[in-house]
Amino acid sequence: MLTAYVVSDFAIKTRGLTKQYGQTVAVNELDLEIKIGQFYGLLGPNGAGKSTTIHMLTTMTTATSGEAWIADQLVSADPVVIRGTVGLVFQDSALDRTMTIDENLQFAAAMYNLPPQIADKRIDELLSVFGLQEKRNVKLLALSGGQRRAVDIARGVLHRPKVLFLDEPTIGLDLANRRAIWRFVEQLRRNEGMTVFLTTHYLEEAAACDHVDFIQHGKLQQGGAPHELIEQLGAYVLEINTADPENIAAQLTPLFGDPIREDQQLSFKISASDFNFSELQKTLGDAVSSMQWRRPNLNDVYLWTFCSPEQGEAV
Repeated sequence: MLTAYVVSDFAIKTRGLTKQYGQTVAVNELDLEIKIGQFYGLLGPNGAGKSTTIHMLTTMTTATSGEAWIADQLVSADPVVIRGTVGLVFQDSALDRTMTIDENLQFAAAMYNLPPQIADKRIDELLSVFGLQEKRNVKLLALSGGQRRAVDIARGVLHRPKVLFLDEPTIGLDLANRRAIWRFVEQLRRNEGMTVFLTTHYLEEAAACDHVDFIQHGKLQQGGAPHELIEQLGAYVLEINTADPENIAAQLTPLFGDPIREDQQLSFKISASDFNFSELQKTLGDAVSSMQWRRPNLNDVYLWTFCSPEQGEAV
């Protein structure tokens, strides 16, 4: 049996963490090392094992095998201590919409055994961060989606956790509200030094992470700093629309490698930063209906991780 030990440099550490449901392996031998204060992203398609990983790390489900440590504490040794160490913002809100902001947060404070005076001060502090002081006694039914999400996050950090887990925290919000939520999270990270563990489908949000890993079928894939992963992908992404993708692919694969194909669009990774696209455009001529090239982003890293040219379709 694995025993507890101090991992002072890491807010989260796992060794061989596995979760199996019958014959289905949801998370397979997961090894993570997430440093204190790091903004970490775990990315992958639906069903890849992201939420199951969070559930194991936050004691919502037990691991089949392997171990995990949160802030030097062995998760399996004392789940109650772990629950006081972590904050969790679920995909679906944990708030009661028929109650006011204050009632929801006071209820959460009582669950964390915060004395009333300390709870009041902390609620004031968080509502100030989120710009919700004047709505403290307003029922959640009367708030916007972004405001309700802000209250969800306030609930998650009410007890000053060392690690905050954000499981698809901005799903369903418009761009303006998503940006506002991330400003709030960044302010909390800066002021309180929390480690943040994120899962998201909005990969432009994950670009702000210090480190991201990809997970598929429960197995950890390539990872690194987002800007480094983007640089490693190539200098450009070339996107071509054509009525004859087989012919264009046959011409260009020897130059650029296998493309990702989606219907009549081909996407190629271009390594050379000085490639002459205008010349290529002249060469292809009327064989293509449109052609564009752009700098890669984290969405492209994701696609090339989970959509192999051999498969031809995104996972």
